[in-house]
Amino acid sequence: MHPLTMPRRKQIFEGKAKILFQGPEPGTLVQYFKDDATAFNNKKRGTITGKGVLNNRISEYLMLRLEEIGIATHFVRRLNMREQLVREVEIIPVEVVVRNVAAGSISKKFAIPEGTRLPRSIVEYYYKNDELDDPPISEEHITGFGWATIQEIDEMLNMSLRINDFLMGLFLGISIKLVDFKLEYGRLYHDNGDIQLVLADELSPDNCRLWDVHTDEKMDKDRFRRDLGKIEEAYQEVARRLGILPESGPGDIQGTTTLQ
Repeated sequence: MHPLTMPRRKQIFEGKAKILFQGPEPGTLVQYFKDDATAFNNKKRGTITGKGVLNNRISEYLMLRLEEIGIATHFVRRLNMREQLVREVEIIPVEVVVRNVAAGSISKKFAIPEGTRLPRSIVEYYYKNDELDDPPISEEHITGFGWATIQEIDEMLNMSLRINDFLMGLFLGISIKLVDFKLEYGRLYHDNGDIQLVLADELSPDNCRLWDVHTDEKMDKDRFRRDLGKIEEAYQEVARRLGILPESGPGDIQGTTTLQ
């Protein structure tokens, strides 16, 4: 059933790929994954059948693995095939992009052939604003406009590099190259007055560039952006290699299984 037809749920926010509903208890939200696909800041739109189900499972798996190494996230648990329970956070309007291999905008901006390994992992910041096409920003913009403090920037940078190191190894183990990815962070307000920075949004082929190690075959949303076809199959292959490909058929899927 489409979430908009479900009764007694207050919609908080609808984004390009997800809808947030009021959660069952205070301080929680229900995050619903849509099949809608967008590119170039909503200028190109389409549908990738089953994407929401796959991204829900992939993001659940990666968030749980990151929690195991001490990365705090907004994820609580998966509720069903398309929804997960998350903690309500105040989103910092800064997108953190970590690049390991030249692709997309960095290739165009600096005339670096796509696929060139960068001298080191490069971290970039973008202002989270679709109407402005998510412009690149510096730490001066972030602190000057009050989007985040110096301490929060340092924490986001350190967490992003830790996440990058961990995910690079995890994906390499299943013959996938982590080219680049985008992260979002939020402030989690605790009852005792503490404010904790946590990883928010999602981790999936929607916001990660993933290439096959041996063939450089794209296994992410670039297949949609560039009209490469076989988009659903690429997302399914990522889930299959992670060992979490949902089985076909009605009903919900049981808990995450991992590759042995």
